[in-house]
Amino acid sequence: QVQLVESGGGSVQAGGSLRLSCVVFGYSYIWYCMGWFRQAPGKEREGVAIIDTDGSTNYADSVKGRCTISQDNAKNTLYLQMNSLKPEDTAMYYCAARPLRGCYFYPYEYNYWGQRTQLTVSS
Repeated sequence: QVQLVESGGGSVQAGGSLRLSCVVFGYSYIWYCMGWFRQAPGKEREGVAIIDTDGSTNYADSVKGRCTISQDNAKNTLYLQMNSLKPEDTAMYYCAARPLRGCYFYPYEYNYWGQRTQLTVSS
């Protein structure tokens, strides 16, 4: 059974940095696409950053230049380095994986989800 387990969330002050991690269990193949998504209270889930099987990345405009998505295939781990954090980054963060071709920012395109981790940025 595939499991995605996030960690690294917490409370930080604006301007600070944090790295989220997502370990994948129970899947021995290469994902075509993995991504980080977030959902703030009262808002829809949105894509933050995605990484394709060839290593190409894409970012939401709101985090471009402040975040870096990366993966370590040997450790089955996905990362999201977040710098210059802002209060509007406060949300529940999810990692997600897609075993089909294509890499998208749409949550409905992803088959597997982690349990989420909370990030709170205070001003």
